[in-house]
Amino acid sequence: MKKIILASGSVQRKKLLRMLGIKVRVSLSHAKEIQRIKTTCASLVQENALIKARSVAAKERQGIVIGADSVVYIGNKKIIGKPRNLKEAKNNLKILFSKPHWVYTGVAVIDVENGKEIVDHEKTKIYMNYLSDKEIDRYHKKVSPLDKAGGFDIEGWGSIFIRRIEGCYWNVIGLPIAKLAKMLKKVGVTVL
Repeated sequence: MKKIILASGSVQRKKLLRMLGIKVRVSLSHAKEIQRIKTTCASLVQENALIKARSVAAKERQGIVIGADSVVYIGNKKIIGKPRNLKEAKNNLKILFSKPHWVYTGVAVIDVENGKEIVDHEKTKIYMNYLSDKEIDRYHKKVSPLDKAGGFDIEGWGSIFIRRIEGCYWNVIGLPIAKLAKMLKKVGVTVL
């Protein structure tokens, strides 16, 4: 199997790849991401995933580079990324409790040797139950929101207030596995 390089410091993305039996090396991208939606949320996350993957691919001689970018979209060209502090995380959750929203993840796969690039995205709609201020504070004592798009998790304690999703569960964690498997197959990497 070709060497796989993850252009992300996300612990969850690394765990998901290892869950599939893929040995992965992490190489952080220090590329500057685009922060505002120009046309669509899908194009934003795809462009950021490609920026990250290209940044890492430029330093490699061989292998497959995977870049990803996730945001939470609340509509009207407004996104919620990773919160800067607990106060922002708490305010973000209050916004997210008020109506359904979407997690968008862009994925870029680059075959370093031949320069082939594949870019796609996934979106998942999320419905949440309301939490009181005290419940949010208790949640934040159990889960650090600062390294998560939207400031919540679905695979841990966040599962108690996410009442329903429409779409890919793995996308909410940070990497749409089925979509990624199809993309990897196009560059000669078969997961099964």
